[in-house]
Formats: sequence, C-alpha cells, structure tokens
Amino acid sequence: MSKRETPLRRTTVGGQALIEGIMMRGVSKGAMAVRKKDGTIDLEEWDLPERKWYQKCPFVRGIFNFVLQLKDGMTYMNKSMEKSGYLEDEENEEPSKFEKWLEKTFGKSIVAVISVIGAVLGVALALLLFLFVPTWIFTGIQALCGNVDISPFRSLFEGILKIGIYILYLWLTSLMSDIRRTYEYHGAEHKTIATYEAGEELTVENVRKHTRFHPRCGTSFIFLVLAVSILVYSIVPINSEMFIAWFGVGKFVADLIRIACKLILLPIVVGIGYELIKIAGRYDNIATRIISAPGLAMQRLTTREPDDSQIECAIAAITPCLPKEGEDDKW
Repeated sequence: MSKRETPLRRTTVGGQALIEGIMMRGVSKGAMAVRKKDGTIDLEEWDLPERKWYQKCPFVRGIFNFVLQLKDGMTYMNKSMEKSGYLEDEENEEPSKFEKWLEKTFGKSIVAVISVIGAVLGVALALLLFLFVPTWIFTGIQALCGNVDISPFRSLFEGILKIGIYILYLWLTSLMSDIRRTYEYHGAEHKTIATYEAGEELTVENVRKHTRFHPRCGTSFIFLVLAVSILVYSIVPINSEMFIAWFGVGKFVADLIRIACKLILLPIVVGIGYELIKIAGRYDNIATRIISAPGLAMQRLTTREPDDSQIECAIAAITPCLPKEGEDDKW
C-alpha cells in the first residue's frame, strides 16, 4: 500500500458510488452526476438542510448520520439506475411471473416497492450474518467442547467471525461485473476528494495520479464498527449463561435475548466508530494511521482504478459541493 498522502485541507466533502455515477455531499450542497447511455453526464444538485443538534453532538451524531446516509444512498442509487438506463436494460429481459405480478399489483410505484423490499431483505440479511450466525456458531462449538468453558472468548470469537464474513462479502461482490464497475466509480470518488484535499485543480490529469484509498470511506467505517463491537461486547457483561440463570430459559431463547441486548448497544458501537473515523480523517499521525490501516487495506476490494470518463463524473459531482466562502468545511 502506498504511503498515505497528507492533505492540505481536512474537508467534510464525501460521497458514494452509484450505478454509472457518483453522489457527493458538501456543507450546504449535494450533487449527483450520472453517465447516461448517450455518453453525456446528467448533473442534479440540491440544497442540504441545516444539520440538527443530534447530527453534530459527539457520539450521538454517529448513529443518526449513518441512518440518514443509508437512506440518501438508497434514494440516489435508485435515481442513478433510472438516469443511466440500467432499468431499461433490465426491462428488455423477459419478466418472470413474479415480476409480472408485481407490475400488475403496484403499477408505476413498483420501483419504490422493490426498493423497500430490497432494504428490508438487506437489513434482515445483515442481522442474520452479523448477529445470529456468529452467535449460533459459537453456541455449537461450545456444545462440542463439553465441560470446557470457552464462554470468556465468545465476544472475541464472534467479532473475528463478523470481520471474516465482512471480508468474504466484499470479495464475493468484487467478482460481480456490475459491482466491479461501481467500485471503479468508488475509486474515482476517493481520488477526486484527495485531489481537492491536496489543493490541486480538479482536472482529469490531476485526479488520475492520486490514491484511490481514503480514511473516511464507508468500508473503513464498517470495519471500525465491527472492531469496536468486539471491545464493547467484551466489556459489557451480556452472556447466554447469565440469562439462563436469571430467567430459567433454554439456550436458544437465551441467545435471542443476548442478540437483543447487542442490538440495544449498537448505537453506542456505531457512535464510537463514527468518532474514530472522524479522528482518522482529520489527523495524520501514527495513531490515526494504525486506526485507518485495516480499512484502507479492505478498500483494495471495494475500489478499482477508474477510467477518465468515470473521473469526469466525479469532478462534475464534487464541483457544486465545494464549500463556499465563509462555510465551515473542517472535518
């Protein structure tokens, strides 16, 4: 991995890769640039609402900003699918009986319905993979160990397993052609932000030479949340054996109670992870480089080197979002 570049600016500007495009958010402006099928760039801009107190309060802001970014990301991902012509390509394929039923039942609102279904299934899959599966695997291993008590290592084992699942998921998605192209736009987003932070003019030539890895990336944030969860769940004494003793329930129910407790603690975990990534994005020292290193390494899976047309999209998206005179752009 190349040495991290030291930016001249500590900007709040960030973004997200879309289908054939990029969405950027600045202090007061948001923008989305999408490459259309005719080769032109469709640019959409909007004003951002003033941040509420809970979006600025340390440790509280993390969970709210995370949820809002997920919501916005889904909204503009759907828009990019429409603008890029991706949905037209899907429509040219022979629809299944289920797809015909959906179209007949929901009509023009089918895209919104599918988006909601996708979001629900995505959350359900995330809960299954990152909460239920690690818990049940450890419970099974503990049963095989008989009288040997390995419960003190439960949080560590489950945390490592979650990170392993996360890496496997990133690797599998990187093998899909559509996702791989989105990862190229992800690389263009990072390189463009790095160019702005370095104080250079936003040209394709300047952007091309910068790194595609960035410490404020969502990939790094998710890793930090998983790492922090190991620490938090190790410190807070929640274990199945305790619930069995307290409530007289079986192992399965005790595991469900433990998972519910972990969900209650999740906002704290996300809040700490958010503050850590803000520190990593604002300062450049040995501590922040250690914090950033695992996430930057995983960005090798979630970013790819973009071509010039993708860089042009990133420049188009970031330009309206650059801070205006007098705006606080400090990360």
